[in-house]
Amino acid sequence: MSNPVFFTAPGTLDQQVPGSAFVLEGAEARHAITVKRLAVGEAVDIADGAGKRLTGTVAAVAPGELTVECLDLLAEPQPAIRLVLVQALAKGDRDELAAETATELGIDAVIPWQAERSIVRWKAERAAKAHAKWQSVVTAAAKQARRAWIPEVRAAVDGAGLQAAVAAADLAVILHEDAVRPLRQVLEAWLDSAAKGEAAPGGDGPREVLLIVGPEGGISPREVTRLCDAGAVTALLGHYVLRSSTAGPAATVLASDILGRWQPAA
Repeated sequence: MSNPVFFTAPGTLDQQVPGSAFVLEGAEARHAITVKRLAVGEAVDIADGAGKRLTGTVAAVAPGELTVECLDLLAEPQPAIRLVLVQALAKGDRDELAAETATELGIDAVIPWQAERSIVRWKAERAAKAHAKWQSVVTAAAKQARRAWIPEVRAAVDGAGLQAAVAAADLAVILHEDAVRPLRQVLEAWLDSAAKGEAAPGGDGPREVLLIVGPEGGISPREVTRLCDAGAVTALLGHYVLRSSTAGPAATVLASDILGRWQPAA
């Protein structure tokens, strides 16, 4: 069974070495002590949300403090191909559910999208609060999944903003029920083009694939046209029409497998 994970701020694990002691404080320490009831000698992981993971054992417990003896410090690299979920705002917290489940399944970043048919609206006065809530949901999901990386919830975009994101991506896929090619075929063709040097190289860093999911009423034909003009392609996820909360996580699973993200490390 994997160790429970608790998060600390990026950079706070940089000086840790086997045998050193790390003191976890604040809300995460209280959760470890009060809720999880960790005791001296139990195994635990501390992650900084940016790829570093300290594996250790509880050395001491005090009010608001958990002291962990470092057994190992690992730096987990980002995948060579990053998956970004573009999730249209949806009613009934279905958008948050999509971001939460996709995080548990391995998504690397989330972009909230104010689609034309989105019933939910992030108006100026609530946008910051809504964004913070999404980041909190994603962080909790990363903790549940024992991840060392916390996906970034990027700034919300409108149609023009999404067109710009599509143009900058290595591949942008609109999950659409009227598409002709299945998602597997689209991704495999892109991988084949990349292997031949025909796809966008993505610079020196990881390449990014956007998975675009519409709201309850679907993506409007005008939006599909504009996104395709910016470089997106449409893909069919399956035989059935999925809810807005289901399509993104389903695509994350399929894309992770096709793109080799679930292969064991060499």
